[in-house]
Amino acid sequence: MKRTQIYLDEEHDRELARRAQATGVTKSELIRRAIEQLLAAPDDEARRLARFRRAVDAVAGRVPDLPEGRVYVDRLRRADVERQRELEARRDR
Repeated sequence: MKRTQIYLDEEHDRELARRAQATGVTKSELIRRAIEQLLAAPDDEARRLARFRRAVDAVAGRVPDLPEGRVYVDRLRRADVERQRELEARRDR
């Protein structure tokens, strides 16, 4: 095992100590478990999109349609072009 050091703010340190005591393991063990969990999970596009959806759900409710990034940007660009056409048409009246 390799030794390393990290800096934690006081709140994180207190919570980590509380959880370590409650589970009967060291703070180091809890940190190792968290790292193992993070590194064991694949970090692919679908996983990032799922995390993004959960974050949006937490602050704004359910997202009915969240397409792949490229599709989403293309839709936005088409909508911008259409809005510009509408504005120009109104201006020309």
